[in-house]
Amino acid sequence: MFLIFQPKNLYIGFVFEKDLFMKLVLFIVIFAWNFSFSQQTEFVDFTHAKAQISFGDLSKKEVEGHIVYQFEILKNTDSIFIDAKNFQHISYVLDGQFQDSLYNGNQLIVKHPFKANTNHFIEISFKTSPKKALYFIDWNYPEGNKQIWTQGQGKYTSNWLPCFDDMNEKVEFDLSITFDTRFEVMANGKLVDKTVENNLATWQYNMQQPMSSYLLALVIGKYAKHTEVSKSGIPLEMYFYPEDSLKFEPTYRYSKQMFNFLEDEIGVPYPWQNYKQIPVKDFLYAGMENTSATLFSDAFVVDSIGFVDKNYVNVNAHELAHQWFGDLVTETSGTHHWLQEGFATYYALLAERDVFGDDYYYWRLYEYAQELLTQDKAGASTSLLNPKSSSTTFYKKGAWVLHLLRERVGDAAFKKGVKNYLDKHQFKNVETEDFITEVEKTSGQNLSEFVEVWLKSDTLPFEKMMNNLVENSNEIKRFNTLDFEQPIDDFDKFLSPKYSNAFQERVVRKLGDRLNKTILPSENIKVRQAMAQLINEIPSELKIEYESFLDDASYVTKETALFNLWVNFPLQRDEYLNKTKGVEGFNDKNVRQLWLTLALVTEGFEPENKKGYFDELTSYTSPKYGFEIRQKAFQYLNEIQACNSTCQENLKAARTHHNWRFSKFAKDLLKAE
Repeated sequence: MFLIFQPKNLYIGFVFEKDLFMKLVLFIVIFAWNFSFSQQTEFVDFTHAKAQISFGDLSKKEVEGHIVYQFEILKNTDSIFIDAKNFQHISYVLDGQFQDSLYNGNQLIVKHPFKANTNHFIEISFKTSPKKALYFIDWNYPEGNKQIWTQGQGKYTSNWLPCFDDMNEKVEFDLSITFDTRFEVMANGKLVDKTVENNLATWQYNMQQPMSSYLLALVIGKYAKHTEVSKSGIPLEMYFYPEDSLKFEPTYRYSKQMFNFLEDEIGVPYPWQNYKQIPVKDFLYAGMENTSATLFSDAFVVDSIGFVDKNYVNVNAHELAHQWFGDLVTETSGTHHWLQEGFATYYALLAERDVFGDDYYYWRLYEYAQELLTQDKAGASTSLLNPKSSSTTFYKKGAWVLHLLRERVGDAAFKKGVKNYLDKHQFKNVETEDFITEVEKTSGQNLSEFVEVWLKSDTLPFEKMMNNLVENSNEIKRFNTLDFEQPIDDFDKFLSPKYSNAFQERVVRKLGDRLNKTILPSENIKVRQAMAQLINEIPSELKIEYESFLDDASYVTKETALFNLWVNFPLQRDEYLNKTKGVEGFNDKNVRQLWLTLALVTEGFEPENKKGYFDELTSYTSPKYGFEIRQKAFQYLNEIQACNSTCQENLKAARTHHNWRFSKFAKDLLKAE
C-alpha cells in the first residue's frame, strides 16, 4: 500500500481489503480536512454573523436555528470551514445558490473555487444537543431555578453554534433568540427589539464591533434588573433573581465606582454598547468575561453580612477589566495568556485599591507573592510565556509584573503605553511584544532585560518582590520585623485602628495556637474571625469571650464558633443551638446545614422535630439546589452516616453533573462508602 498525501487533494493507491480500506479512507479524509483547516485566517475573513436561535425539547437539551455569515476571501482557496462539534443536523447554502452538507463531525466544510478579494455569504441551518458550552439547568425537575446559559471559553462555543474555535477569527455577532415569554433572555450587545407572538418572544441583540466566538453569551432565566449609568453614559445592567432583591445592593456594591475608575485608569473608553452582569446557577467558574455580558456564580449573591466574608467585588472588577484585556484585545495563543489574566488581575487590584485603600493593595500583592513562592518551591514553572504555566502564574505573577513595570517606567509612560497598545490593536489579536513595544516607545527604555527576568525566566525573583513591598508599605516593613516569640501580651498594640485590617489579621494568624493561652480583644471582624478559627480547644477562662463570636456579623465566624462551642461545652449544646436556630448563612446555607447536623446528633434536643430536620438536610441533596448546597449536605449526611436511599440516588445522579469538581466529589464519596 502507498499513500500520496497533499493537504488540498488526496490520492490513494492501494491493494487492501475493501471494508477496512473504506474506513481508512474516511479517517484520512477527516484527518486531512482537520489538518489543512486548523488555521484559515490568512485565506478568509469572516466579518459579520446574524443568528436566529430557538429551542426544541428542553429535557433533551435541543437547540436549533440558522446563522448567516458574511466573509471576504483574502487569497484564492478551494475550501473554507466553520467549526461545529457533533451536530445532529447541519447544512448550508452559499451565496443563495450552492447547497451542501459536507460535515466531518467537527467542521462544516465548504468546497468552492473562492477567488481573492471577493465577498460572500453563507446561511447555515443546524440542530444539536450539546454536551458542553450550553447548559440546561433544572429542566427535568418540576422545581428549581430553570436556566439556560453558556460557557464558551477555550474552544467550546462551536458545540452549540457553528462558529470558530480560532480566537484569532473575530466576528460581529448579532443574536436573535426565541423563547417562552415567562423568561428573560440576555445576550451580547444591545437589545434592539423584542416581539411577542402567543407565548413566545423573540429578543434581538445587536453588536457593533467584532469579537472572538468563545466570548459569545446567552442566558435564559427568571430575572429582575436594575440599571445605572456610568459617568461616560454606558448603561450598567445588573441582574438578580426576583427573590434576592434585598441582596442586590451588597452583591453589586461598588460596581459603578469601579467601572468609572477603570475607564479613567485605563484611559480608553469602554468599548461596547452596554455592560451586563448576570448570576447563574451551578456555574463552572467564579465568573466569565463574555463581551459586554459577564456571567458569574450565584454563590456570590450575598446579603450585608455575607459581604464581609465572601463578596463579588474582586470577581466583579476582574471580569470588567477583561472587557478591555481579553475582549477588546485578545491573545493570539496560550503563550500570551498573561496579557488577559495578568492584566485583569492587576486592574482589578487597582480598582479594589480605589475602594479599600493602599494597605489592601500591598497586602494582596504580598499574598500573591507567597502563593507564587509556594508554587516555585514545588518546582512549577513561573514563566509567563510558557503556555503550560499555572493559573497562579498567569494571574498573580502577571499582576506583579505590571506593578513592577509601572514602577520602573513611571505612571505617565505606563498609562500612555497601555492606552497606545489598546488603541493600536483594538478588536485584534496581540502578543507580548505588542505591549512591550508600546511601553518602550512611551518610556524611552529598553525593556529586554526586564522581559528576560520577569516574563521569560522560570526563576521567581521572590526577594526582589519582597524588597519592593518593604519599600512601598510601612505595614509590611513593620510586620517583617516582628518577633513572634515575644510575650503575647506585647501584641496588643498591633491590634488597633492604627493598623489596617489586613495587618491585624495577619498578626493574629501568625500567632496561631498561642491564642489558646489568652485572647486579644478586638472589634475588627476579620481579626475575630481569625481568632475563632485558630482557637479550637477553648480554655474555660475564654469561654465567655468565645461565646460572643456567635453574635458577630460574619457567617464564617458564626459557623466556626457554633461548631467549636458545641464540641467544647457539651452541657450547653441546647443553648448554642437555640441561639443560632434561624441563621441560614451564605447561599450554600453553611450555618443552617451545620445547625441541622448538630441538632440531629445532639441527644435530647427537640426529639419531636428531628424527622423534620433530617428531611430538610436530605432535601438539600436534591438537584433543584445548587451544587454548593448539595455538596455540603452530602458531606454532613455522610459524616453522621445518614445518607438514606434518597440521598444515595441524588449522589449517584451527581456523578454526571456538568461541574467536573462536583461530579468528581460524588464519585469519590461513593467509592469511599
